[in-house]
Amino acid sequence: MIFLKLFISFMQIGLFSFGGGYAAMPLIQEQVVNIHGWLSMSEFTDLITISQMTPGPIAINSATFVGIKTAGIPGAAVATFGCILPSCIIVTLIAKIYLRYRNVTVFQSVLDSLRPAVVAMIASAGVSILVSAIWPSVEKICFADMNWEMAAIFVICLFLLKKGRLNPVAVMILAGLMKLGCAVLAA
Repeated sequence: MIFLKLFISFMQIGLFSFGGGYAAMPLIQEQVVNIHGWLSMSEFTDLITISQMTPGPIAINSATFVGIKTAGIPGAAVATFGCILPSCIIVTLIAKIYLRYRNVTVFQSVLDSLRPAVVAMIASAGVSILVSAIWPSVEKICFADMNWEMAAIFVICLFLLKKGRLNPVAVMILAGLMKLGCAVLAA
């Protein structure tokens, strides 16, 4: 039964995650945290972090991680297959349609209209992860409960990425070192 649940859940994610990995995050969160409870919100945040540090798309890494956690290696295979199956079918069909109708104005208008929805999905996932990283309880968001170390690391990383144009891998390493430094100073 768990294999069927994993397959269907990640097939839905694969089917409806238009816009790529970041756009899939709210769908993954809904399935694995809210509906099935396979991960806590804290574990989900860790999953996204791990997915950023490993090669491959977020949805596939998530499927593999959740599959292993819930049903071992066979669960990982089933969840990952469920995640990639819709993409294989959809991309094949879209490629045929795109090659035939790419110069049609209505087709281009439909593609343009999807962009704001994709940006909203990415922003929604980003805000959820930011809140869970900075506040210990997402049910009660209060400045008194804010983890100021994590907020400072976030601001520094954002600055380094946008203004400093540092490599994201270097920023992730620096963030880890900053947190380690905070832990050493606190001890």
